[in-house]
Amino acid sequence: MSTSAPDTTGLDSLHELVSRFEPNDIDVPGGKARIRLDARGAGVFDALLEGGVARLIPASTLGDFDALLSAERSVWDDIASDVRAGMAAYRTGRLSIRQNLHLGVGFLAATSGDTDPRRLRFERVRTRDHDLAILSAGEGTPLVCIHGVGGTKSSFLPTVSALAPNGFRVICVDLPGFGDSHKPNSGDYDAPWFASAIVQLLDELEIERAHLAGNSMGGRIAIETGLLHSDRVERMVLLSPALAWLRDRGWKWLVRMPLPQLGFLQPTPRRVIEPIVRRLVPGANEGWTAAGVDEFLRAYLTPSGRYAFYESARRIYLDEPHGDDGFWTRLAAMSPETMFVWGRQDQLIPISFMRHVEKALPAARHVELDCGHVPQVELPGPTHRAMAEFLRG
Repeated sequence: MSTSAPDTTGLDSLHELVSRFEPNDIDVPGGKARIRLDARGAGVFDALLEGGVARLIPASTLGDFDALLSAERSVWDDIASDVRAGMAAYRTGRLSIRQNLHLGVGFLAATSGDTDPRRLRFERVRTRDHDLAILSAGEGTPLVCIHGVGGTKSSFLPTVSALAPNGFRVICVDLPGFGDSHKPNSGDYDAPWFASAIVQLLDELEIERAHLAGNSMGGRIAIETGLLHSDRVERMVLLSPALAWLRDRGWKWLVRMPLPQLGFLQPTPRRVIEPIVRRLVPGANEGWTAAGVDEFLRAYLTPSGRYAFYESARRIYLDEPHGDDGFWTRLAAMSPETMFVWGRQDQLIPISFMRHVEKALPAARHVELDCGHVPQVELPGPTHRAMAEFLRG
């Protein structure tokens, strides 16, 4: 553990947190970060992370910060005295984390003082073809969680909280092109390419077989992994998975154009893009949704992040439904046991897809919930109870 003493007076709880800093539990891209800690009404400080050392200073009026954590002073006192209070405060909305969940939640993990081998950790894994950012917690049967297009590993933080203490080693990955993983400009960004990245991650972590959980595009990637690499997959939970369209795709001609390449040229000043995105997303300034929008913007405002977003979305839209290599033809051959979780209010993947899945994959289990497109965030209790029951067999 490597720290330096705070160089200013302030809240004892913040000093205590920084004194416990464990650099091996956080991944700091570039090796340097500034985490702003706001004890509402009692002071604002910056935790400077550099070279494996953390130090606390008064908040700078100059320059930017990478992540913002804000809570009442009493909440910071709770976090300092209880190693697991940080994530509990975040889940219940008493602690806000904005701009960068990778660093914000990573800071909580690195200052928890927890030495339990099941503790939350943020790491970087280099595979044969990829440089991947992951978070993990728990021990037991491995469960790899795969986010949707425009999302990050942080969309599965509720899953980590629910399942990691209950016999699962939960591993959430930023797919190539997203979050804090590398963003190659020459990747295929289709389901087989992503499935290969998941298998490479299993190889590097020395995991022979794992359960998979995928939301939206992550569900499509889990399906492809189950089809191409069934020997590496135990059971699968597909949360509102992206599936090949059965109707004619009227915009097919447009998405065959080089839209991802245009992402490099697209002007994207934050002051213009952010208000547009927040107007399009209901509840974009509240709780988990606000943090999710922050994560999306963090990647989308970079040329390589836009390329990955457009190319991934384009590949989903162009997924062929029929023919020998069509999605629905191949789905019938999938062997891992599978549970689909559908949101009755989902506007992106209508629940009407369920009847087509029942026809192609009659042995699959189905759960219907009164939520939208991200069940693990919108209805974490019922979602994770169903997941745990199914994955335990």
